[in-house]
Amino acid sequence: MGTVTAAATARRPEEMQAIVDELRREGHDGGLDAVGIAAAEPFDGTRRLLDERRAAGLSAGMEFTYRNPTRATSPGQALAGARALVVGARSYRRQDPDGAPAAPGPAGAAGTVARYSWIDHYVPLRRALDRVADRLRGHGWSARVLADDNALVDREAAYRAGLGWYGKNTNLLIGDRGSWFVLGAVVTDAPLPANVERAADGCGTCTRCLPACPTGALVSPGVLDARRCLAWLLQAEGVFPREYRAALGSRIYGCDDCQEVCPPNRLEIRRRPPPAAERGAQAQVDLLEIIEEPDDAALIDRFGRWYVPRRQPRYLRRNALVALGNIGDGGDGRVARALATALAGDDPIVRAHAVWAAARLGRLDLVGDLVDHEDDPAVRAELRALPARRPDAAVQA
Repeated sequence: MGTVTAAATARRPEEMQAIVDELRREGHDGGLDAVGIAAAEPFDGTRRLLDERRAAGLSAGMEFTYRNPTRATSPGQALAGARALVVGARSYRRQDPDGAPAAPGPAGAAGTVARYSWIDHYVPLRRALDRVADRLRGHGWSARVLADDNALVDREAAYRAGLGWYGKNTNLLIGDRGSWFVLGAVVTDAPLPANVERAADGCGTCTRCLPACPTGALVSPGVLDARRCLAWLLQAEGVFPREYRAALGSRIYGCDDCQEVCPPNRLEIRRRPPPAAERGAQAQVDLLEIIEEPDDAALIDRFGRWYVPRRQPRYLRRNALVALGNIGDGGDGRVARALATALAGDDPIVRAHAVWAAARLGRLDLVGDLVDHEDDPAVRAELRALPARRPDAAVQA
């Protein structure tokens, strides 16, 4: 990290302000849309909130900043002697990619991807923050980039830096530009003058995001129940809860519903039409390719920018099967082949969701002799839930 020199600390206020201006320019030149400075003080209120929500079960099995709340709310744990945070935001709002899905399948077999994951937007974010960190090091201070790595509650850092306010959908909204941003920070021992003003609440009486959540996960303004959140359930281990499968629709990763209805986001599109999507951006993926791909390493390599529990591709296939059960055509030959492949596979998680998808698409004929020979509890639970009108659907516990 380097050693702080006497020259690095003995700066007049006007010199420090000039350095802040320099850091802002560097961040903007690197592609950041907003840059602010926050004091590197512990986020005590955020720590209490994390503890309270975890105790109430609202975090479900989510880790991220819940894994180590003390670390995630203590910038000083990321860098000894931390005094300031240079916080950056980078927009990921883009036009929909032109043409058909990057991996087109039959009609109704395209899974939708949340906008922030069309590409890995954290790569250019980190690159821009690295430029800021290099500037700080050049002045003799230590600096460390923190972005999407569980080491800091990014939204709280951005709020303290005056970049925006907490929306009722729990996202940070930046001025009149909305919430389509990835966030990160540079923690440094430089005594940078910090922002002292917080952005005013811009939501007012608007509550459009709350009823827009397809599962009611926004239980009150600013409070998310992760046990219902589709974006989290797509990343959680185990069986996808039956009660939320239909609500998943075509989603394969993430959910943008609460952001799509947000007035600042909608206004931003009209005021500043988004730029074209980057080359290779994927707003949709072929569900059948995910289900049928036999090479686990190939799946992880292709979708490595997504969070996949324990890097196990079974969860990519699980999610694809739930989405296929919602939007697929059971009469399509390729859909039937994908279901048959999943039903005959070795992975019980995949088989269990294939049973559900086959039933949803009217292809109980594909379930075959699983009813008589299946011994995995998760698959047997799905078999017991098959329509009662099927004579062999009653499976003994």
